[in-house]
Amino acid sequence: MKLIIHGGFFSESSQSLETKIAKQNALKRVLTNSYEYLKTHTALETVVHAVEQLEDDELFNAGIGSQIQSDGKIRMSASLMDGKRIKFSGVINIENVKNPIRVAEKLFNTEDRVLGGEGATVYARLNKFDFFNPEIPQRRKEYEAKIGSKSLGTVGCVAFDTNGNIAAATSTGGKGFEVPGRISDSATTAGNYATEFCGVSCTGIGEDIVSGSVATKIVTRVSDGFTIEKAFEKTFAELKVIDGFCGAIAIDNKGNIYHLDSHPSMVYGSFDGKTIEVFQ
Repeated sequence: MKLIIHGGFFSESSQSLETKIAKQNALKRVLTNSYEYLKTHTALETVVHAVEQLEDDELFNAGIGSQIQSDGKIRMSASLMDGKRIKFSGVINIENVKNPIRVAEKLFNTEDRVLGGEGATVYARLNKFDFFNPEIPQRRKEYEAKIGSKSLGTVGCVAFDTNGNIAAATSTGGKGFEVPGRISDSATTAGNYATEFCGVSCTGIGEDIVSGSVATKIVTRVSDGFTIEKAFEKTFAELKVIDGFCGAIAIDNKGNIYHLDSHPSMVYGSFDGKTIEVFQ
């Protein structure tokens, strides 16, 4: 069993050393809790469980503590993918729910598995996801000072369970001050993708990740026989051509854990059952 999670990028210019340490400690807590959960649950169930905890922590830009868009509203996106079944679900620009990843999970076994905007929010209400305002005072302060776009704090998880199944989940509160209707990579296969061979979750600038089809390319290359390291190297080399801002975490079907970021400040951690490692 293996787990890797990320908490987005750490902005040295706008966040203190205290916040950096707090994020590292939060990742350790989520890794420990989620690995224990993985012992009796599937990879798919575990990535939802892990991302939900990250959404519930206002240190990260997902769920509680999400960024505020240019019109003063918070819109969130999240997605879930099961590598074994090659099955994807997600919500895009959903409003006023506590855990977007749980709504994506609810959609997983339905016919229409990706919903956006008002439709996603209405679906949540019809399925007993209560109204919840994810705004925190710090985000309002950032919004009013017009500095909120510095966060880059998407969260994600990839899990490898005892049966060799791989799943990936990603959630984001956006980049801050974006035009309403803007779609990030997090609820697309460019930012969250898995097959039976590999699973990847991305963070960074959504437009760059979509342009580079980062998660899809890495997973496809591993599926076609690349080592996970070579798949990352080739994909990030292509991303460099457009000076893409991206970080990605992954696990392959051999249990190899890997990560890479184009601008080394991604907050991430992994647990292989023996050692918890948390970086940045």
